[in-house]
Amino acid sequence: MNFAEEWSAFWRLFYTNGGYKRVFSEGLKNTLIIAILGLVIGIVIGTLIAAVKVMPKYKTLPRVLNAVCNIYVSFFRGTPIVVQLLLAYYVLFPLMGISIGSLNTCILIFGLNSGAYVSEIMRAGIQSVDSGQMEAGRALGLGFYPTMLKIVVPQAVKNILPTLGNEFIALIKDTSVVSFVAAVDLYKVFTEMGNVNYEYLAPYLMMALIYIVLIMMITLLFKLLEKRMKRGERA
Repeated sequence: MNFAEEWSAFWRLFYTNGGYKRVFSEGLKNTLIIAILGLVIGIVIGTLIAAVKVMPKYKTLPRVLNAVCNIYVSFFRGTPIVVQLLLAYYVLFPLMGISIGSLNTCILIFGLNSGAYVSEIMRAGIQSVDSGQMEAGRALGLGFYPTMLKIVVPQAVKNILPTLGNEFIALIKDTSVVSFVAAVDLYKVFTEMGNVNYEYLAPYLMMALIYIVLIMMITLLFKLLEKRMKRGERA
């Protein structure tokens, strides 16, 4: 079968027979859900870890928390995300008697994985904020964490927004491995289309096109957010 015939067969499956409905209603939807919720969880966890890393280490508790955070970050940055998914879905959760489904497992693991990367991004952002901001907050009677969350972190987010955009894009692309734990995403839907006649070139080209368009839209969105924040600073 030449490419024209393969493309014609794929197009009948994709458009004429309504295959695109599953692509967008299940594949693309799950891809976005995993990436978006994973980033949200990652930002929350990463911000807390970054705050622990930059806080003074005069007492025992901050040093213990810092050691725990270092172990967490080392594990999630040092192992492939597919290994983390397999360990959670097939080993850890069954041993603990936990059953949350493949999609929720992916959201959780992607969030934990993203938290390790966002923590380093956020730490660099916090350290880029003038130290006088922290001193001003403490002078007003705020504690370390209230000052961090209300004054320092909002300024740090402006500095790291482009890097957060890159992290979101990385999460979008990494979702292509969730089929290892039986979750449905773009890769799984298009692979199943290719399995119909064992011709994968056309389905994978269409999948690549959807990923490219999606990444371009996300890049544009973060650029618009960055410009809006800069306008707010000038105002």
